[in-house]
Amino acid sequence: MNIELILFIVLALVASVSSLMMITRRGAVISAVFLVLNFFALAGLYLLLNAQFIAVVQVIVYAGAIMVLFLFVLMLLRTDNEPKILMDRRPIKLFALLITVFVFIQIAYLIFVGTPSENLSPDQLKSINSGTIQTIGQELYTNYIIPFEVAGFLLLAATIGAMVLAKKKFE
Repeated sequence: MNIELILFIVLALVASVSSLMMITRRGAVISAVFLVLNFFALAGLYLLLNAQFIAVVQVIVYAGAIMVLFLFVLMLLRTDNEPKILMDRRPIKLFALLITVFVFIQIAYLIFVGTPSENLSPDQLKSINSGTIQTIGQELYTNYIIPFEVAGFLLLAATIGAMVLAKKKFE
């Protein structure tokens, strides 16, 4: 077994289990935490596919911006009466500590022991280059400039429309 297969299995299991835990939890805050974990596992899967740009967008847009909106909704729902997750729950704290140590051991192994692969086939090199930001920008601004501009104008029109609808009276 190579490291990519092991990482895929681990990330796929994390994504599957966290999605199941997200929909089966009673507390909204706990469900949101499992959703964030799912977003990070999916970003890891994107990295295994050599899609660096999509992985970064997954973390920034979904785990960042969308979760901020979810948390605003949770604050508006007044989830103050939810039981405190870490109050008097020693096993959960120990489990979280164990996972943290395990992740840091993995990172240390990758930094100090792991070596990058030297033998890449032309197909692997093409796959790696296709997911980089430079290649995506090159394609976007050369071959797909018209759809890009149309999407920009649609977003501008939607923004102006939202501002007009939100304004109470016209001056």
